[in-house]
Amino acid sequence: MIWAIALLEAAVLAASLSIDAFAASFAYGCKKIKIPMLSLQIINVICTCVIGLSLLFGSILAPYIPDWLAVGLSFAILFLIGAAKLFDSVTKSIIRKYAQFNKEIKLSMFNFKFIIRLYADPEAADTDVSESISPREAVALAFSLSLDGLAVGFSAALLGVNPWAVIVFSLITDCVALLLGGWLGNKMASKLRFNISWLAGVLLIALAIGKLL
Repeated sequence: MIWAIALLEAAVLAASLSIDAFAASFAYGCKKIKIPMLSLQIINVICTCVIGLSLLFGSILAPYIPDWLAVGLSFAILFLIGAAKLFDSVTKSIIRKYAQFNKEIKLSMFNFKFIIRLYADPEAADTDVSESISPREAVALAFSLSLDGLAVGFSAALLGVNPWAVIVFSLITDCVALLLGGWLGNKMASKLRFNISWLAGVLLIALAIGKLL
């Protein structure tokens, strides 16, 4: 029973972090922007590695942090990120307002400001307007999609979530999210607005509250 709960927690965590990838892929599909398999796997691997590293860092610190503080920190991180996701349109509109970039910044694939901009507007990843996400563009997009994973992975490690289960589920859910999002996007009208980041917020808040019960 305990192992089943642990697997469920890992699956929920991985799924919540894959929703942004699904939404980005859906938007690309609507605009007929392709994500080739190589680029898809680059995004998948980088996102999984980032959450894996944050889980490792959290698990190293966990023994030195009192249980009550670990629970409090984890709850606060998951709840705050979840709340930000619930108000995703407001959060991203603020980022768009203060993270505008010119051509020089736009072409700098590893510029932090560019990564933040992609977090708010993933469609900007297609910098060469080729209607296809190149491996180089995929790297920048992957890091923008991984920003939440840094904090969520760390907090999950403090809560004792099985890191290996999260990594395995992350590899699966990210791949499925990107493929399914692109396929559905191709079936929809290009002007359709599709924002389900609020669902990630619900899942993260539910996980945070569940650990307090």
